[in-house]
Amino acid sequence: MYGLQGRKAIVTGAAHGIGRAIAARLLAEGCDVGIFDLDLAAANAAAEALGKDGGKVVVASGDVSSRADVEAGIGALKDALGPIDILVNNAGICKVGKLLETSEAEWKATFGINVDGLFHVTRQIAPGMVERRSGTIVNIASWMGKSGVAAYGAYCASKFAVVSLTQSLALEIGEYGIRVNAVAPGLIVETKMRDESEIQRAAEGLPTAKDRAKQIPLRRAGLPSDIAKTVAFLASDEADYITGETISVTGGIWND
Repeated sequence: MYGLQGRKAIVTGAAHGIGRAIAARLLAEGCDVGIFDLDLAAANAAAEALGKDGGKVVVASGDVSSRADVEAGIGALKDALGPIDILVNNAGICKVGKLLETSEAEWKATFGINVDGLFHVTRQIAPGMVERRSGTIVNIASWMGKSGVAAYGAYCASKFAVVSLTQSLALEIGEYGIRVNAVAPGLIVETKMRDESEIQRAAEGLPTAKDRAKQIPLRRAGLPSDIAKTVAFLASDEADYITGETISVTGGIWND
C-alpha cells in the first residue's frame, strides 16, 4: 500500500477498463475518487460497484473534448470532493487504420479525446495544485507514443503528444512541488478499447492479441490492474523524486 489515505483523486474515462481499475486501486489505497466519463450509466454502475468496499465515489458525465463539459463536470467533482490531490488523465480512444485511409473526422476525434481532453481537464485541476503547492498528475499514454506503428498513425501521434505534454508540464510546474508523469501501457486486454480494437484489427488482417502476446518477453498480455498498480505508485510519496517520466508497462515488449 502506498499511503494515499484521505487524498482526493479524479480519474477520467473510469467507467470501463483501465480507468475503472485505476479508480478501484486508488479507492483501495484510501482515496476518495471522482469518476468523469461520457457513459453516465456505466459510470454510475462502476461507482456503485466500487463504493461497496468503502470509500467515497462521485460521478460526473461529459465529453473531455468539450471545454464546456469539462468545466461543468470537473467543477461538480471538485465541489463534491474538495481540493484534488491526484489527477489521472485516462480517457482515450483508438482507431485502427492506415493513415492515408483515416478520415478527417477520425483524426479530429482521436486528438479531441486523447490530447484536447488532457488539456481541458488539466487546466481545470492544475491551477489549484499550483496554488496549494501540492499534487500529482498521471497521464495515460501508450507504448505507441514512443514508436510509430503501422495502422495506428492517428493514435500514435496523439500519444506522442501526451508524452511531450507530460514532459513540458513537469518542467513548468515542478517548482511548485507538483509532479507530472505518464504511464505507457503495452498490449492490455479485458478492456472495452481492446475489444473494439480487435474487431478493427481483424478487418485490417492484423494479428490478434492472443497471437501478439506470444511475442512479449513475459509471455502474457497485460491487465488493467497492471496499469493501476503503476499509477498508484506514481501518485504516491514513494515516487516523490520522479517527474517528467513516461513509464512503460509492456511486459518487456518495449524497452527504453
